[in-house]
Amino acid sequence: MSPDASPPTLAGPVLIIGCGLVGTSVGLALARVGAAVHLRDAQPEHARTAQMLGAGTTEPPESVSLVVVAVPPDFVAEVVAGALAEWPTAVVTDVASVKLPPLEALASAGTEGLERYVGSHPMAGSERSGPTAASETLFEGRAWAVTPHAAVADTALHQVRELARAVGATLVEMPPDEHDLAVARVSHLPQVMSVLTASRLHGGPADHLALAGQGLRDVTRIAASDPVLWRQILHANRLPLVELLRGVRDDLDELLDGIERGQVIEDVLGRGVAGTRLIPGKHGEESTPALTSVFVQVPDQPGELGRLFRDAGESGVNIEDLRIDHDLGRPVGVAEIAVRSERAEELTSALTERGWTTYL
Repeated sequence: MSPDASPPTLAGPVLIIGCGLVGTSVGLALARVGAAVHLRDAQPEHARTAQMLGAGTTEPPESVSLVVVAVPPDFVAEVVAGALAEWPTAVVTDVASVKLPPLEALASAGTEGLERYVGSHPMAGSERSGPTAASETLFEGRAWAVTPHAAVADTALHQVRELARAVGATLVEMPPDEHDLAVARVSHLPQVMSVLTASRLHGGPADHLALAGQGLRDVTRIAASDPVLWRQILHANRLPLVELLRGVRDDLDELLDGIERGQVIEDVLGRGVAGTRLIPGKHGEESTPALTSVFVQVPDQPGELGRLFRDAGESGVNIEDLRIDHDLGRPVGVAEIAVRSERAEELTSALTERGWTTYL
């Protein structure tokens, strides 16, 4: 939220059903802004853990104005229907990663109170799971999709918008079906590709894996996510995902044919480069600015990263992104500092003057 923006206004106490990573993070973020938060989970120990972390209280509420359903996709419709019936004046939202299937299930079942329900989805998460992986800052600056349907009341839509603002997220509104196509493209397809890459590591000789670098870690990081949860997500959003995967299959066939025949494959590779330029930059920029990576050798000693950050800060060049590659057995790590291309030489010179070994 910008400094001059009005504070979010939640109408009253909030009940979070499901105290995993996302649910607990919502509780932590809301508690930070002074909201009264109540916690419930099918596994009571998860709710107690979330309470100990400061995400709210497990005491049953007398009344609530908003219910946030943070359960796996297979259970969303059932839990939302139960919340609408239990709290007949409360607004109900869910934070699952698919929006159309639960809405259709609720409508087909003739669920009463649908005007008080609106789906939403924070585009934030982790390969880790459970309440102990939660963070009060998980949603800051991240997109939070709100997916209104034809029957939703304005008051319900307002409350879910305020929820997104309260946790520091950036509000994005779109119809449920458009949301599901969007997340298939930007989230579910990357998950599948990461899993497929990681699965090819099985059976590889140990000396092959000894050559693994940051690129492999980047591509496979999200493959470590909970397979049970992702089975539910991929099944629930299978129709748009299948269409995208068919497109990937076509590209893969083109790439295979080109490699086998020794033909030009720049078209496929070039489409990848073009795609990366479409990814929004930070702070809501419409596109990612041209970045250059400055590589810095960092001795494996206490305090060296702090010294690097201090020296980089004193250079006056803003760090756009940072990652560290540190292979086992090496006495140094390599920090990759991404800066705007026109400032890369400036940062390199500043760090070199301070005794760092750098290269572009």
